[in-house]
Amino acid sequence: MVKVERSQPAPASLAEEARKADGACNGKDVIERLASDFNDKCYICELKGLQDPNVEHLLPHEQGKRHDLKFDWDNLFWSCSHCNQVKNKSRYAAGIIDCCKRDPETAIHFGMKGSELDIRPIQLDDEAKRTAELVFEVFNTRKTGMRTQASSHRMRELQKEMNVLFTELQTYGENERSAWTKMRLSALLRRESAFAAFKRCYVRQHLNEYPALAEYVA
Repeated sequence: MVKVERSQPAPASLAEEARKADGACNGKDVIERLASDFNDKCYICELKGLQDPNVEHLLPHEQGKRHDLKFDWDNLFWSCSHCNQVKNKSRYAAGIIDCCKRDPETAIHFGMKGSELDIRPIQLDDEAKRTAELVFEVFNTRKTGMRTQASSHRMRELQKEMNVLFTELQTYGENERSAWTKMRLSALLRRESAFAAFKRCYVRQHLNEYPALAEYVA
């Protein structure tokens, strides 16, 4: 999970749909804006190029009973169906980090130890704790066959992306003057890239080896 810049003002269809008894918050303009603002990746797991995108509510609207939350542009997020379903539990209803208002990278450590995730809150408020728990869960839930498959897929894609980063860092270590390698690393470490929080966290932890990359993870 990384910081996202949400565009303003709200899509016009939200106000129109809010006036209806059975209004929907997934109009074409909403979908297009969310996909663009969130760089077509799930805001929770950071899987990119979603085949099953959902319009997810950060705070639950309780099946439409909270009309204000259902149509609140600032409460709508771009999520994959896996993360949306995992998040739909009572323990997360109190709220997780709003990544459009608070930088998750300052609140949570997104790391790996070998093939295992090392996700833990840096700031020990309840919001950060719940968010760290949720991110860990979406990569590790094993409650059903489908959930296990979805979690395993995300873990495999994360490991692939981390291996790409490790390869580029090795190349960079052998030739720090390579403009091409620095360009590749810059792209890999942008918040818009897949699993950016994990890659950026790794580089920040190893800035003693790669001090010139500090500008890419600031």
